Amino acid sequence: MNNLIWFRNDLRASDNSSLVEAMKGNKVIGFYCFESSFFESDEYGFKRTEKFRAKFLLETVHQLKEELEKLNIPLFVYYGNSANYLPSLIEKHTIDSIFLQREWTRDEKVILDNVKKKVPSGVKFNEVYDQFLYHPDDIPFNDFKSIPDIFTNFRKKCEVNSNIRPIIQVSSKMPVSNLIDTETKIPTLKELGFTNFYIHVNTAFPFKGGEAEAIKRIQNYFWETKKLGFYKKTRNGLIGVDYSSKLSAWLANGSISPRIIYWEVKKFESDIIKNQDTYWLIFELIWRDYFKYVSLKHHDAIFKLGGILNGTYNTKINEKDKHNWINGLTKEPFVNANMKELLETGWMSNRGRQNVASFWSKELNQDWRIGAAYFESMLIDYDVHSNWGNWMYASGVGNDPRNRKFNIKSQAERYDATGKYQRMWLQQSLF
Repeated sequence: MNNLIWFRNDLRASDNSSLVEAMKGNKVIGFYCFESSFFESDEYGFKRTEKFRAKFLLETVHQLKEELEKLNIPLFVYYGNSANYLPSLIEKHTIDSIFLQREWTRDEKVILDNVKKKVPSGVKFNEVYDQFLYHPDDIPFNDFKSIPDIFTNFRKKCEVNSNIRPIIQVSSKMPVSNLIDTETKIPTLKELGFTNFYIHVNTAFPFKGGEAEAIKRIQNYFWETKKLGFYKKTRNGLIGVDYSSKLSAWLANGSISPRIIYWEVKKFESDIIKNQDTYWLIFELIWRDYFKYVSLKHHDAIFKLGGILNGTYNTKINEKDKHNWINGLTKEPFVNANMKELLETGWMSNRGRQNVASFWSKELNQDWRIGAAYFESMLIDYDVHSNWGNWMYASGVGNDPRNRKFNIKSQAERYDATGKYQRMWLQQSLF
């Protein structure tokens, strides 16, 4: 059997079900495409992937290629549309089966459907859910329609009735003869439409993309500094690399699996300390799962104005408000500081995200989808499920029964009492 692994948001060699299964064949090749549709402008005028995530993704694919070469698996890399490259690659290498991570959101489905239309019917597609902490086959619900609309109900049932699967590892390499010259090159940042840039000196996310970098971050945050033991106490921080784990970016493109993080937390709890802080990182992984299940349940409703509630959302569109919000020129210094940080680094804290989203949707009464689209463009750790799920949540059309509105001034006084964070981003931008 000749197999092909179609990498999408599972850009890793460790704990990758598609890789393990594909390697049972006689011949294995890898495929990845920088989909041009993800680098075009959306309906709101934002480039769907801006320079920060593009750079992180390029670094990730370079590392993936290196990791696969260690297993004697070549990675064919393209820029454009998968449907224009995969069929000929399948024909040239007489591929019998394609292994890939199952994706179910709008754009990913379109890409897959376009490929299937051009591929011979005899080629088998093997899709697996490989991005969850709690695998869909293991959750205590009859089907996706039964997923609770309140997170706490989902979490408690899963914690009691579900187990986390063990990490799966590749047991051997492919024969050396399997590693062939791909005659393809990973595009440069310039070829993706960007100019090179320097990482901002004050960024809270100075990290690079790739599986090895994710492991390095776990090693540092868990074992070298033991900051995991204080995670819950610091997670609402605003300044520096260690107020949170920062693992979300690697999770987003699948260069680390949630299971690897979970079992490393469990090892930390066994060897160092088990407390509310260590549990809270697992808690956040469950939140991540939950938003994936929300999108499995509600499909494209997560992209609609009324959200999953199909509610009435009275909105206005004001270009001046949009410009001021994006550029940190609103009446609220705390919002401005967070938006400046995002604009200049591609990163924003969880606390900041909640505040600026609430301000945009509840204070300015703007279309929440514009805010979500801007985050999609800018965030290094953009994940379709978490991003759109959190924006619905913040805007009152998602999974928050309380429909809260943040008091921005009170939040600033609580989380930036000395004003250090606001000064960092507002004063430096004057020069």
